[in-house]
Amino acid sequence: MELSLPVTLTILALTLGMFAFAYWRGSLPAQPLKVRMVNYHVVQIICVVVVLLMVAHLVTLVSGQPLPPRGGGRRF
Repeated sequence: MELSLPVTLTILALTLGMFAFAYWRGSLPAQPLKVRMVNYHVVQIICVVVVLLMVAHLVTLVSGQPLPPRGGGRRF
C-alpha cells in the first residue's frame, strides 16, 4: 500500500482528532471509585509521534525527495 497525499492527510487529521479527544479526556478530574482503563497521556504521546512521522512524510511528498539523514549515527 502506498501512502499518497490524501491518505497521509487523512491519517494526520484523524490523529489530531484523537489527540484532541485524549487531551479532553485526560484533563477531566479523576473519579476515585472508577478505574481508568486507558492512560490518555500515553495516547497523546503516541499521537505526537504519529503526527511527526506524517509531517515528515508530507515534506517528502511535497518536495519529491526524501529528507537527507542528519548524521550522528554510524552505518552498518
